[in-house]
Amino acid sequence: MRPGLDAIRGVCAALGDPQKALRAVHVAGTNGKGAVCAILDSCLRAQGLRVGTYTSPHLVRLNERFFLDGRPIDDATLDRAADRVFHADSNDDVRLTFFEALTAVAFLAYAEAKPDYVVLETGLGGRLDATNVCEPELCVVTRIGLDHCDWLGGTVGEIAAEKAGILKPGVPVVLGANGPEARAVVEARAKEVGAPFFYAPDLSGEGEIPEGFSLAGAFNRENAVTALAALKVMGRQGPNRLVEGFRNVVWPGRFQRVGPFVVDGAHNPPAARALAAALGELPERRFALVAGFCGDKDVDEVLSVLAPFAERGYAVRTNNPRSLSAEETAEKMRAAGIDAVACPSLGDALSAASRGPAVVCGSLFLAGEALAALGAFPWPSDRFDAAETLRV
Repeated sequence: MRPGLDAIRGVCAALGDPQKALRAVHVAGTNGKGAVCAILDSCLRAQGLRVGTYTSPHLVRLNERFFLDGRPIDDATLDRAADRVFHADSNDDVRLTFFEALTAVAFLAYAEAKPDYVVLETGLGGRLDATNVCEPELCVVTRIGLDHCDWLGGTVGEIAAEKAGILKPGVPVVLGANGPEARAVVEARAKEVGAPFFYAPDLSGEGEIPEGFSLAGAFNRENAVTALAALKVMGRQGPNRLVEGFRNVVWPGRFQRVGPFVVDGAHNPPAARALAAALGELPERRFALVAGFCGDKDVDEVLSVLAPFAERGYAVRTNNPRSLSAEETAEKMRAAGIDAVACPSLGDALSAASRGPAVVCGSLFLAGEALAALGAFPWPSDRFDAAETLRV
């Protein structure tokens, strides 16, 4: 991880600046940005437009980060773009990071495919995120909370300032529902750079969400309001097509029900609170909790939020080099008042919790692994790609 834009700018220049050819919507935020991207993708495609959408992380296969026309791009397209990026990345002193390389691949692949719109999700923060070399026609900032504090700052205001770093002169910005501190920071930045500012709840409401919206949970209704506001600012609300767009949104691993399981990638306190609110809407009141976490997350706070819903706990290691061990997670679960055991594998944990009801959470990597194990991943694969490394 290396915040900064020099390396990505250099490689993009060597590639002919493909990012400048994109009609981009740039989306930042702590939570909900991926769901907003998925909603925008589906609603724009429902209007007959070709759309590319770049998000992170992937849950099972690397290809999921690069959507084109509603499907992950194929291996051959990825290979061609990656080969060009790797040849352009010739500075041995400053080599591209994993995310920088993938971002350059996305720019190149979409510039060659020429979709009508490209929806770009930031990876970390905004101001120094590799995606921030794009030249968007709209910026969107979703709910902001405390996450990646070591990189982005220890207060909501400091993190909001990093997210607001994607704002550009003259480019409209839509801010999703936020507290007064975050809103003040983003609105001030918009005024400073001359970006027209729109607050999503002032433009749209939950009553406008079409029936049949495919994503569950109160937090996704908030994301839907943000996406609706963005579509209005773009002049692309297409009311006759919104029902189709909202009905067909696919965003796996976010409050996804699979038999007795709820699979959710909640991994930070704001996401845990959103998950807790969504669980509170269900008829069940207590769940088996299957959880695994990366060590750089506020695991104690996440577990304190979810503990009232946990009847028992099954701790696992996630498919990520930054993961806590199953034993470390079990210890933290017990400290939060959850009767927990460490499991040798996710399969063992799912089997033990299968009597249900149960919740799988703590990591998007874990959510992907769980969906694959449960046969519920929408793009089946016999391949499970590493979370943060490329095989070259």
